[in-house]
Amino acid sequence: MQLMRTAAALSAALFAACALAAGNTTNEDFRESKKMLERKVYFDHRVTLYCGYSYDKEKNVSLPEGFTTERHRERAGRVEWEHVVPAENFGRYFKEWREGSGRCINEKGHFFTGRRCAEKLSAEFRLMQADMYNLFPAVGAVNADRSNYNYEMLPDAPYAFGTCEMKIENRKAEPPERSRGEIARAMLYMEETYAPVYRMSARQRRMVEEWNAKYPVTQWECTRAGRIAGLQGNESAVTADACRRAGLEYSVIKPAEEKRRKK
Repeated sequence: MQLMRTAAALSAALFAACALAAGNTTNEDFRESKKMLERKVYFDHRVTLYCGYSYDKEKNVSLPEGFTTERHRERAGRVEWEHVVPAENFGRYFKEWREGSGRCINEKGHFFTGRRCAEKLSAEFRLMQADMYNLFPAVGAVNADRSNYNYEMLPDAPYAFGTCEMKIENRKAEPPERSRGEIARAMLYMEETYAPVYRMSARQRRMVEEWNAKYPVTQWECTRAGRIAGLQGNESAVTADACRRAGLEYSVIKPAEEKRRKK
């Protein structure tokens, strides 16, 4: 029995290692990913994912009249970096998240599990959490209310933020049409890259594939993917292929090349 458990654990680790080999293998620091996105990816396209609002280099959002939020008002005027695939959706694959570890003890001697333990002990989790293809700028209040809810169509739900067309109801979230294509391709990338650590349900995949087909890739999305590929060292085949099929410019852009292009 013990031998079978060991073999199963080794198999799971091998699958995870193979998945990560095609994904982010260069940066385990979530904070560093956010800095790179701010300074080297979104520096000339400061627009939030869901609401389409502009923001400045200090991450202050230009909120239009009509934007409302019942909660998290102190976060409404700031940009935060949103995981399209919530960390919990892949984090629960890791034993450290689910069960914790004897090494996950805080300064008061209290045992902890969840994200903190996975961040502390699992390099694989840290790499997935920091993958820039899965990170997008969002109004802080929207990011907070979306939480870790899965996307779903909510035809009868009202807009949750006034003039921003985001819907949140019954622990589900429906993003505005402007963001669905990018969201779909990010989710497809995460599954193709990190399975079996992350997998969508059959129902969710059908919806995401519909969004991918209905909402085509844009030039900004292609530019973003090329910049991330240059920084992170791996491509999103989902986005790269979509760009090429659409006849849009796509190339892996190293930071040094970006500077030369501007001169």
